[in-house]
Amino acid sequence: MRVLTRALWLLAMGAVALPVFADEIQLKDGKKFYGTIVAYDNKMFKVKTDFGFVLVEKDKIAAIIPNASESSQSEAKSGVAGSNKQPAVDRTPTESHPIKNTAPTPEAEPAVATTVERAAPRVSSAAVRPQLPANAPKTNAVAPSIKAVPSGAASVIASSSPAAPLAPPKEAEIPQIPEEVQGNTYTNHAYGFRMYKAPSWQLIDDANELPNAIVAMGTQNESTLLVVGREKTKQPLEAAATVVERRLQDVYDDYHQTSQKKTVVGGLPAVEYRYRGKADDHDWSGTLVVVARGNDIFTALGMTFADTDLIQIQENVIAKAIASLDFNVR
Repeated sequence: MRVLTRALWLLAMGAVALPVFADEIQLKDGKKFYGTIVAYDNKMFKVKTDFGFVLVEKDKIAAIIPNASESSQSEAKSGVAGSNKQPAVDRTPTESHPIKNTAPTPEAEPAVATTVERAAPRVSSAAVRPQLPANAPKTNAVAPSIKAVPSGAASVIASSSPAAPLAPPKEAEIPQIPEEVQGNTYTNHAYGFRMYKAPSWQLIDDANELPNAIVAMGTQNESTLLVVGREKTKQPLEAAATVVERRLQDVYDDYHQTSQKKTVVGGLPAVEYRYRGKADDHDWSGTLVVVARGNDIFTALGMTFADTDLIQIQENVIAKAIASLDFNVR
């Protein structure tokens, strides 16, 4: 795993841009990411990020830091003076309040029951109260006003009126699965691609902590590894590929490139490099493919032990996995 870590850190070309107006979500293990909480169900938060929806367990969240830009824009629109602004308060979400509220805390108001404002109910022409007899004693009681109907009565009238049927309940939105494995196919819904996964390979969770890495897979003893990464760049494909390939020289001892060619992967233009080098007391045979998709650069780095009898077999498996990349997943 050490060579995998070194390779991915050096292949990283820059940090991915943060979502616009996203909030900072801090986890209890020290990690953090950016997004907007849009739903809560079964003790799981659904967070919308630039790369799709992510499910996070409530117990793993330490704090949610509201976006400063979003708060300042909201205050500017409301015309609040700078001296009256109150800083946003960090708090851990609860089940009853899964979505944070960044508005300033208002001063205490008298306890008044609040109701949702509804359309004015129909008022019949019937008398508000029975007609009193002519000989009834006169009192100083004031007749109730009919200009407004109590909120409770309005609710009863509105709910019993045939002209205002209740809206059908909205169907619960099914959270999107970021990635999945079905048989020998790995699919990543967040980044929109799928590829072949050898039956003897398994997903490597530690690779997600590396910069720009999307997924890593390989044999259990990590003698064969394949890592897919993604980043944004303004450079053309060949220039970006050259920068990435040069960084491999810092990963391996006695690094030397054996071939370079332009190719097509998943219908997209790509540059492929093959190389040899030494690391962690092993000789390695590797393949680096850099693919351009819009403003994104996808990198597929495959490597295997070159000092075993299985080198040819594993090189063929890596080549099959890279050639199977399909970027048309929706």
